[in-house]
Amino acid sequence: MEKMKKMKKILVCAICTIFLITSCGDQFDINRDPDSLSPDGVLPETELPSAITGVAGAQGAEFAIIGGMWSQFWAQSNAANQYRTIDAYSINSTNYQGAWNNMYDALGDIRNIKRVSLASENWNYYLIATVLEAYSSQILADWYDQIPYAEANDQTNFEPHFNSGQEVYDLMISDLNDALSRNLDASQGGIPLDDDFIFGGDMAKWVQFANTLKLKIFLRQTNARASVAQSGIAALGSNFLTEDAAMTQFVDEADRSNPLYESDRRQLNTATNLRASTTLHSYLSDNADTRLDMYYGAGVSLNQGDYQSAAAPASISIVNLSATTPVYFISAESSFFMQAEARERYNNGSGAKALYDQAVTASFSKWGLDASTFLAGGGVYEYPSSGSLSDKLEAIITQKWIASFPGNGFESFFEQLRTGIPANSGVPQTNAGYVSGEFAYSVNGSTGGVFPQRLEWPNDELTRNANSPATIVKITEPVWWK
Repeated sequence: MEKMKKMKKILVCAICTIFLITSCGDQFDINRDPDSLSPDGVLPETELPSAITGVAGAQGAEFAIIGGMWSQFWAQSNAANQYRTIDAYSINSTNYQGAWNNMYDALGDIRNIKRVSLASENWNYYLIATVLEAYSSQILADWYDQIPYAEANDQTNFEPHFNSGQEVYDLMISDLNDALSRNLDASQGGIPLDDDFIFGGDMAKWVQFANTLKLKIFLRQTNARASVAQSGIAALGSNFLTEDAAMTQFVDEADRSNPLYESDRRQLNTATNLRASTTLHSYLSDNADTRLDMYYGAGVSLNQGDYQSAAAPASISIVNLSATTPVYFISAESSFFMQAEARERYNNGSGAKALYDQAVTASFSKWGLDASTFLAGGGVYEYPSSGSLSDKLEAIITQKWIASFPGNGFESFFEQLRTGIPANSGVPQTNAGYVSGEFAYSVNGSTGGVFPQRLEWPNDELTRNANSPATIVKITEPVWWK
């Protein structure tokens, strides 16, 4: 935890220096940890860089590693052992605690911004903080189900009660609605500028982010609470993100690069831990998808979890990661995919094809590639306009899975749990009947053939918080919306 907090502090200060952020003046002394300052003495514009960077670090490092592994973008190398417990589904409450701690550390900054902004009626920062709070909390709730939320805003309460996942979802929507109801034109005090690492103070885009986040929250409930999902989406309108909500300020230097690259490549001082999983690699290869060479280096893929393979490590494709890749909170393509799904489910498919095409095009464009031949009539990714709802959802969610590479594998993991897309394979990847792209149970899996569904609450929380759940729930137990 301290390692990641130090990384966050260094990264915030470095980026402030690079972009000459005026709000990081006297109050943002690079020799002082923002977390140690008096909460009442920190202006929102001073604390926001730390908040955004903290979320980016938590989701972009630890959650990105496990998300990419369980979304089967990559497998643990057979020449190393860094992530074997993740690839074998053998993690528990004692060995994956940093992501929880780091996200709650970021939420401490976010909730202080929200508290100070509410008191001063600074509705711009209040909206930004509320969106970041709900965004971060949904990630936690989707991984852990029950989390502290309602009482987590109280900085004097070190043992907050846990809310159920369903309660967290309802509270997030209520909080977002409250922030969206405030009159931004009447906002008091400072205005977001370069301290806003995501939109540079463009509040219209934060409104779109809030609406798109609400869409994501409702879509996640399509199985568990179909009527809530449908009515919630019907009331949303159409003001959603059309560009990335992302942190882009990374440079190829120590402590200033993309968190996934920094934690896996630079800090571990190796480039070979993550190898191409047969699951995604085979799907891209079989469809002659030009993103294959962007995602992976030359070589063959490794069957999921086969870290004891006798194959020569030099022959197995290495995952391509870049120091300057943005951290995407919600990408443009993800927004388009979600809108397409909502149109198919609740609006007779009106406009869904155009949104799907926009999404796939945006995904290819991020890599400097052209999607037109894949989407044209007869193309392998042509939208199945005449197909069933199941056919259309399969196209949307499959492409959303591919587009989540490399850093948003946790989102495609949640979507696979919700929709069953891609399907789980009934045979090992060594079997001639294996269908490319289907999720394969880890060769060295430790859960008796059952895929992971969640994370266990960290031991730090269980031992220090008397109000934490009394019973540890294993990673094979589904979360509430499954």
